[in-house]
Parts: sequence; structure tokens; C-alpha cells
Amino acid sequence: MTADTHTDDNTEHVRPFADFLREQAKGNSHEELSEGLHDLVARVLDTGKKGTITYVVTVEPTKGTSALTVSDEIKLKLPEHDRDASLFFTDRNGNLTRKDPNQLEFEGLREVPTTDARTGQVRDAR
Repeated sequence: MTADTHTDDNTEHVRPFADFLREQAKGNSHEELSEGLHDLVARVLDTGKKGTITYVVTVEPTKGTSALTVSDEIKLKLPEHDRDASLFFTDRNGNLTRKDPNQLEFEGLREVPTTDARTGQVRDAR
């Protein structure tokens, strides 16, 4: 396919974006986008959440010439797995604690051993 914007019969021809992408940054942008899309699809399937891949093309004139400088940026936003949360309470000083300061404590409770100290046999808990 030709890079010209006009054909011989003077009808306008728009060059396919894929052709540009294969040439941009010596083909590295195309490769990075392909790998990024593959990673994105895998993570979406793994997490069940959405993600995005964004391709930004910047075109600037090159001073003193008819050339254009074309740069690009690839932004990949992979979905994250949910993180476990923990339940905390605050003490009277505003510090986080796992123990509820409003919960009464039973000081007289103790753990009952389930094995006989003399024989090492398991006792019947009934």
C-alpha cells in the first residue's frame, strides 16, 4: 500500500492507521500495544473487572522543515484483585486495635486441657 494521500485519479486516500503503527518507533509501539492488550485481557478474565489501554499520539511540526515529529504514549490500566480488609476498633486515644474496648472481659475463664497430663491421652469433652 502506498503512503501517498492522493491516488492518480485525484481521489483522496487515507492511509490505514495500522500501517503507521507498524512503523512508529521502529515497530516497538505496535509490539507493546499487542502485549499490553494480551496482558489486559488476561487480567480482566482473572479479576472479572474492567481495565483500559490508551494510546496517545502527539504530532508536532519540526522547526525549519516540512517534517513532523510523531511521538506516542501507551497507558495500561490493569484491574487489580480485591484486597482483604480487616476489622479494627479505636481505643480511647484514637489508636486502632483489634480488641473492642467496649467488650466486657471474662477474667475467670480459662482454657481446659483436652489431654490428660499424666497419660497424654485425649479426654472426652462430655
